[in-house]
Amino acid sequence: MKNMAKKVFAWSPIRKLMKDNGAEMVARDAVDALIEYLEKLAKDMTRKALEMTRHASRKKLTVEDMELAMKLVE
Repeated sequence: MKNMAKKVFAWSPIRKLMKDNGAEMVARDAVDALIEYLEKLAKDMTRKALEMTRHASRKKLTVEDMELAMKLVE
């Protein structure tokens, strides 16, 4: 059985995003798969940004930390 942990991203907005980008019909498991991927990506980006925060001897994660983390992953 798949992980039943509470999702961070709401199902309906993700489904709407998919439909707004051309998917006429979207299977529930397709939305679930995208949500799972987005949550993993968000966790990875946050961890990478925290590295930037700590490297700068700060406690507060900033937009600059996030932007640098995203550039490093591209």
